[in-house]
Amino acid sequence: MTVSSPKSQEGEQENRRLREELAVLRDEAKQNSRILVQSQQRELELLQAESLAQLLEAVVQGLRASYGVEAMTLVFSDPQHEVRHLLISDNHPPEQFEGVHFVDGLAGMAPQFASFYRPWLGPFIGSDHQLLFPGREDLESIALLPLRRQQNLFGSLNFGSTEADRFTRHHGTEFLHHLANVVGVCLENAINRARLVRSGLTDVLTGWHNRRYLQTRLKEELARAQRGQAPLSCLLMDVDHFKRVNDRWGHPAGDRVLREIAERVELQVRASDVAARYGGEEFAMLLPNTPVGDAQGLAERIREAVADGPVVLDDGTEVPVTVSIGIASVVPDKGASDLKSLGERLIAEADVQLYRAKSDGRNRVCLDVAAAG
Repeated sequence: MTVSSPKSQEGEQENRRLREELAVLRDEAKQNSRILVQSQQRELELLQAESLAQLLEAVVQGLRASYGVEAMTLVFSDPQHEVRHLLISDNHPPEQFEGVHFVDGLAGMAPQFASFYRPWLGPFIGSDHQLLFPGREDLESIALLPLRRQQNLFGSLNFGSTEADRFTRHHGTEFLHHLANVVGVCLENAINRARLVRSGLTDVLTGWHNRRYLQTRLKEELARAQRGQAPLSCLLMDVDHFKRVNDRWGHPAGDRVLREIAERVELQVRASDVAARYGGEEFAMLLPNTPVGDAQGLAERIREAVADGPVVLDDGTEVPVTVSIGIASVVPDKGASDLKSLGERLIAEADVQLYRAKSDGRNRVCLDVAAAG
């Protein structure tokens, strides 16, 4: 019987220990490799988002599912409501994005925001963090990631967990810091793309959509009305005696009048309505799911709001303004296939009624009596 020497036993123990350490290192390497692949996949999904709306979904819903956390929010500073308007113009109301919170300013959102340059991990404190996680009282630990561009803080990406040890100050933050940078760049690029798209579909003078945008939306709204067998009404509005304004006070005064009228009208239309500067001193509005009688009521409110008072020029000159409005409405037949022609007829009928309003004395609303009945 062979008996191993003490040195031989020590060597075997050392070899076993080294094999165990090597196995641990291999497991860690495999785990790190999986984490790297998953991280790259998450970043690729963010980078491949084709629109601002798609990116917001990928940031909040996608990352929450990917990381398996109970709460995920994105707080976004939007003091001029520009980003919200970009979403609305793309037919995406901001409230549809669960977990995305647009605020007019970041001051007071959380104590960490006073000096927020690196990710902050630690316990959830309701009095400090309730604005970042509205309605959540079950969280135990959180990770707050600052979103900065050009040294300016514009938001925060926030992870929330019901496990107290999920996010602690002992965890490394390099990966989270990298993720915040990727999200920040993606958001900036998506907003810039949305601005470019909107600039091609927006009237520079009034900030309203332009005729090109209206024509695109007209077909979409007709298709929606056809599916739901609901009425789509159209208002066509023209500023009365606008040529006199330009001739008497100049084109800058005319521009001021158009901007002021657009602002007055905008206070009357609904978020679901599609308003556009149709050309010159003409404006058009599509009113989804609106019977012609309701459209007439809205048109009268618009007419009264415009005529309520004069437009005051920079030199104090008061310019009286009124508008004439024509109304047309349609419920597309289920079998109708040529929606383009149907849209052209809808606009043409509204134009006929607008001509009637101007012929009958201006500052009035006209519609097809048969359609109203």
